[in-house]
Amino acid sequence: MPINFQTYSKYYNLLYGDKDYKAEVDYVVKQIKRCAPKTKSILEFGSGTGGHGLLLKKKGLKIFGLDQSEFMVEEAKKKGLSCQVADISNFKLKEKYDAVISLFHVISYLTGNKSLIAAFRNANKHLKRGGIFLFDVWYSPAVHEQKALPRIKKMKNEQLDVTRIAEPKIDVNNNVVDVEFTVLVKDLSTGEVIELIENHPMRHFSIPEIGLLAELTGFRVLNAEEFLTGNKPSENTWGVCFILKKI
Repeated sequence: MPINFQTYSKYYNLLYGDKDYKAEVDYVVKQIKRCAPKTKSILEFGSGTGGHGLLLKKKGLKIFGLDQSEFMVEEAKKKGLSCQVADISNFKLKEKYDAVISLFHVISYLTGNKSLIAAFRNANKHLKRGGIFLFDVWYSPAVHEQKALPRIKKMKNEQLDVTRIAEPKIDVNNNVVDVEFTVLVKDLSTGEVIELIENHPMRHFSIPEIGLLAELTGFRVLNAEEFLTGNKPSENTWGVCFILKKI
């Protein structure tokens, strides 16, 4: 899995301060209760700074997070969460879980087949029999129909003024969108401006492709729907949530 969010991660909470973690966690819990109602323990791939994990913990679930960013893991630990620095394509834990979740398109960062299959197999190995793997990805029909367009996002707090410019380049042969992030960070106390540039390649998937991955790695697909709304995936659905069951 490519190493992203190294310096960018320091401004992650500010950039995504408008993200509705509560609604996302409520949606995830609803899906878990429907597909695996006895779930008590969760392993989270790409746990970030713990936005989802903290709310899941408050709902009485035991959660352990994995993330490649040392900074994000330390931030999550400050919130009282259990987590460690790890590559989801290459790790081994002693414990097995009732569910594995991976939110905010983390799986789309796995652009190569080798790392993708390894991550799915790792999810399977760390699940109890009948456990579920819930994740969301970019959806190919929507990417082809809508195209990935440049976007600018601005966020501000008492200390910092942050502007993020996202410039995508579409690799049609590999189902990948290379998103170059330019982040301008202004220190409001000194006026100093720092520029950060990172490349985030994002893979998009079709439903049959996920079905094939599931078959290769010991899962079967239980459901595929638009993340949060539950609508049937279409060319207007950028993010699709899949639920796989270990067989």
